Order: sequence, then C-alpha cells, then structure tokens
Amino acid sequence: QVQLVESGGGLVQAGGSLRLTCAVLGRTLSFYRMGWFRQAPGKEREFVASILWSGGSPNYVDSVKGRFTISRDNAKNTVYLQMNNLKPEDTAVYYCAARTEPMSQSYNYWGQGTQVTVSS
Repeated sequence: QVQLVESGGGLVQAGGSLRLTCAVLGRTLSFYRMGWFRQAPGKEREFVASILWSGGSPNYVDSVKGRFTISRDNAKNTVYLQMNNLKPEDTAVYYCAARTEPMSQSYNYWGQGTQVTVSS
C-alpha cells in the first residue's frame, strides 16, 4: 500500500512563489517517474512536470519552463514542485502522481490534490 499526499498550496499574488510537496507514505514498491499535474475549473487535467525517481530527466510543459522546478529527496520519500513567478493562469488543483512501469505513459498512483490560487 502506498499513498501520495500533496501539501503547500494556497493563495498568492501574481509574481509570488509556492513550493508544493508530495509525501510518499507507506512506500513498498519502486516508482519509475514522478509527475505533477493540474486541473483548472472546466478544463482537462494537464501535465505540468515530471522527474525520474532516480532524479534524472526532468521535463516540463512549455508554459511553466523557467518558472517551475521539480525535484525529489528519496531519503525522505518526497517530491517537490517549486513554483516561481506565478501567474493567474496557474490557478488549479495540483496533483502528485507516480508511474511504476517505465514502458507506459500512464500514471497509476495519484494524490488527493492541493489548491493553488493566483490572484492578479
């Protein structure tokens, strides 16, 4: 059994920063890649960033490149998303996710989400 728990969301003004944390609890298996997704009201869930559990090969959606940084601390079983220069269009529920199969693009573990609201 494993559980992903997001925290760190909140309300910030445009140009501000937040750091989201994904705590991996009760980890009993190996993850291949960790990801962050977001979903704004009335919109489809969107990929934001991902990183190998080993810490390599970070990648980002174009809209957050240069502003967001994904990282991990395996000793603490924790993944972070540092979000700088936030924009109103970043407002969404942010979800942590994990993949266990390197040959698949599908994420099979998900957290409950944390709300990020950016005011103009």
